Amino acid sequence: MLRRRNSFILTGVHELQFSDDIIDRIRALDGCYHERAYLFVLTALEYRQQQLQVRGHIGGAELAMACRDFALEQFGLTARTVLSHWGINTTEDFGKIVFVLIEVGLLIRQPSDQMEDFVEVYDFERTFEGDYPWAGVKKANSVS
Repeated sequence: MLRRRNSFILTGVHELQFSDDIIDRIRALDGCYHERAYLFVLTALEYRQQQLQVRGHIGGAELAMACRDFALEQFGLTARTVLSHWGINTTEDFGKIVFVLIEVGLLIRQPSDQMEDFVEVYDFERTFEGDYPWAGVKKANSVS
């Protein structure tokens, strides 16, 4: 499922765009997400592939984690806001996007891949707000 058909150079999400034909096919299948959401998932997939010694299949939970890591790296404190603006509010949204990308022929599905792989991989609020890695900030020890 999560392997690109063509070579792909990792750039910022803002530098990419789909051809009119591809975006028309995506819109015909699904109108829930902004075009940037699909580009983000493809870029996060490539982000993860570049971390591997050997390129290969990436499962749903692993891609959801890559989306988390890439969002935090690219958008920092605004990651949750950006993803929400694009219609992404849960890890299941990443799965829905992936399966549309499979349907339009941009990703390849493995027989074991299923939508359930993306369900509740992590909580968006805790991940993007509660557990945000605040650089240089230490929690004060509570004194009773």
